Amino acid sequence: MTNYNKIATVAVILALAGVAGAQEATTAAANNEGLAAIGKGLALGLGAIGTGIAQARIGSSLVGAVAEDPSKFGQLLLVFLLPETLVILGFVGLFLI
Repeated sequence: MTNYNKIATVAVILALAGVAGAQEATTAAANNEGLAAIGKGLALGLGAIGTGIAQARIGSSLVGAVAEDPSKFGQLLLVFLLPETLVILGFVGLFLI
């Protein structure tokens, strides 16, 4: 991820947080609902982005390793599936917020 992408991502997150904070709410509970929705989206979205980045790098290495020794496919497939737990934990966090 380039520095430009990181800066753009942080700018979008801060812009969304500013919009959520600028809502006209009659009660504190209504304001907290907007922030909770942003938190839920970040919990699942960032977990999915992290998983995608990890699996892209692991997948390319897996293909090279299996091309050299096909008998290790089962072991390497397990390593490929481990980052998927990030999405599952993000999904659980979505319901905990």
